[in-house]
Amino acid sequence: MRLENILALTLGKLVNNPFVNNFENIVFDSKNIKRGDLFVAFNEEEISDAILNGAYGIIFDKPTQISDNEIAWIKVDNLEKALKRLLRFRLIDKNVTVYESNEIVIKLAQQVITESNFIALIGNIKTIVKSLWNIEQDSIILFCPTLIDKNIFARTIELSQNPYQHVDIIEQTLFETSFIYNNIFYERQLISPFFMPYLEILLHLFKKEAIHYRLKKFSQIDHFEAVFTNKKLEVKEFGTSDKVLIFEKNTSFIEQEINFLQRNATWAKIIYLIPNSHANLRVNLNEINTIIVYKNESDILRILKSSHFHFALILGVDKAMITKPISNQTEVSLFDL
Repeated sequence: MRLENILALTLGKLVNNPFVNNFENIVFDSKNIKRGDLFVAFNEEEISDAILNGAYGIIFDKPTQISDNEIAWIKVDNLEKALKRLLRFRLIDKNVTVYESNEIVIKLAQQVITESNFIALIGNIKTIVKSLWNIEQDSIILFCPTLIDKNIFARTIELSQNPYQHVDIIEQTLFETSFIYNNIFYERQLISPFFMPYLEILLHLFKKEAIHYRLKKFSQIDHFEAVFTNKKLEVKEFGTSDKVLIFEKNTSFIEQEINFLQRNATWAKIIYLIPNSHANLRVNLNEINTIIVYKNESDILRILKSSHFHFALILGVDKAMITKPISNQTEVSLFDL
């Protein structure tokens, strides 16, 4: 990319008169610099190594000592914003198609093996640029706007969240599903039937865009995340306890999860723990009398230890709160078996 284009896109200021006017690639790690690259100085201590390794330019946003006048020194107000502008231009040139969906769909997508021209995007700006800078022409990107700035992309297409009802569930438990999709039988997949409508949205996208894929062994995602425990709240192996804690940090899924448990675990004693900051959820769920409002993590532990239940759905925290004090236990997720 030419120096003049870098300056225009990043709104950067060239603080010297260099001999170079073109860059081969954008690099964040000085160890990976090759001759002709532009080094993004998130860590200014790596600048000297980047120059020694052949950097033709340094882009920075903190006070920096110019040590080589032959290369380009580009000052920007904010590195992350500058990179987003560069990437937006790059993706327009690559003619990518960008779909946006929710957190569950994107995290399921990261667990499916696909062709290289499909990318399920999660990460900070450095990870995003690394993933997309050399993306193939006409590639397809899936992202979640609550996790990644939508303004990176010039145009996006919102995936419909309505289930297509093309998945036939053959057998299910609360945390395991056997199903048929597109005439392929997937036996005893370690994925809760709660996630199936979201998986179907993803599979429909693959079919629509003719993306070849292969489902592999699913592992846990940080939604509807379950841990078996005993009465002391010590983590136990799958199936060895009649107490299950289910964690959900994202409030946008809580009503669907409550409804799922109400429909599919009618035999069980279920309690629902909601933080005081979201106590208004009780208005929409006032027919359920086992919703308990908590103030903090200590309050959660007190409620769990004093309550009788088979399942406890806990909103606003992740499983780290229950596993941190248990250093001598081996945690087994429902999705790890």
